[in-house]
Amino acid sequence: MNRALFLIIVGLGGVAILCALGLWQVQRLAWKQGVISDINARIHAAPVDLPATPNPEGDAYLPVAATGHFSGDTLRVLVSQKTQGAGYRLITAFDTDGRRVLVDRGFVAVDSPDVARPEGEARVIGNLQWPRETDGFTPEVDTKNNIWFARDVPAMAQALGTEPLLIVARSLEQDDPSVTPLPVDTSRIPNDHLQYAITWFSLAAIWLAMSLLFLRRRRAISSES
Repeated sequence: MNRALFLIIVGLGGVAILCALGLWQVQRLAWKQGVISDINARIHAAPVDLPATPNPEGDAYLPVAATGHFSGDTLRVLVSQKTQGAGYRLITAFDTDGRRVLVDRGFVAVDSPDVARPEGEARVIGNLQWPRETDGFTPEVDTKNNIWFARDVPAMAQALGTEPLLIVARSLEQDDPSVTPLPVDTSRIPNDHLQYAITWFSLAAIWLAMSLLFLRRRRAISSES
């Protein structure tokens, strides 16, 4: 009897803990969905002028519009698109209202010929972003071939002589048609809480089944004896 009671306590305790973890992930899922919904609403809001003193925390995803001229060199960031394969993000300096900022113009295939910098006045509509794409494993910039392996806003700003401010274009007048904008979205924000919840609830069901199996075997052994 004591052994059976121990198995019941362990079985129910394990199920309770695993179910609690599953419920916690369900709560986290609701929270993350709310965060993503808020970010999506912010991304697609009406664009405003560039903030005078942009803040990477408060102004992330802020939709902006700016009119000016592109100038200087274009930096190429090696990336890969599922439907298009390898290519480059094109980062160019943009002069607007006495300021000089960075603009992520979009994507070109790796085998595309050199894309000319847009000439004349241009209007950019996009979102501010400070991407965190560098880590200890990011290769050094290949300056000889003008290949970057991540969007490092401070380093790119220093290379092109701009503010450390990046506009990721959503629409851009007068750019080469081979350049495909890669606007800011929420697709890269991780949201695996549903899978985690399913995992915990599945483990709870397995734990319960195993506990019942042990109890059944225990009862069968007791009956035979």
